[in-house]
Amino acid sequence: MNFAERLKTLPATTQLAALQLLGEQGEVLAMIENKPGQAGSLAVYAALAAQHGGRITPAAAALGLAWYAEHTADARANPGKHPNIDRLMTWAQGDVSYAARPVPVVAA
Repeated sequence: MNFAERLKTLPATTQLAALQLLGEQGEVLAMIENKPGQAGSLAVYAALAAQHGGRITPAAAALGLAWYAEHTADARANPGKHPNIDRLMTWAQGDVSYAARPVPVVAA
């Protein structure tokens, strides 16, 4: 399944403005926003966190690399081009789990 096909199988993220990825001390390491260019990554990370108790574990990171499909190979060939995939490659090889904190859309 390619990335576009995978995205169709993931839960909707319309209720999210962003997803914050937190370090061991609760500090924000990264934020993936619900905007063009990041919406697919938001869906991947949110679904991974939902399946792994609100955390991105090494196993979740490895699964995420499979979900990114053809983009994972491109990220490996071009380090820095896909920072959200680069992060998963690093986390999949570690032993730390990172919390994922949803940031809901605020009604106007």
